[in-house]
Amino acid sequence: MRNVIGLVLLGVLGLAVGGCVCVVWADRGGPRWVRAVAAVTLAAGERVRRSSRNRCRRVNGNSGDGQPC
Repeated sequence: MRNVIGLVLLGVLGLAVGGCVCVVWADRGGPRWVRAVAAVTLAAGERVRRSSRNRCRRVNGNSGDGQPC
């Protein structure tokens, strides 16, 4: 069971690194498929960031003081 979890985590890490490489490559004018992968990677990162920020507000309340979680 630990081997399967390790393989899944390794796969997720590989996808994250590959996405970051595509973002850098697309910024330098890569092919169309690289720009598409970069757009998906950036959109997923933005979604995770928003989700994290919303989770912090639910846990800490919306104090509006601008302090991070």
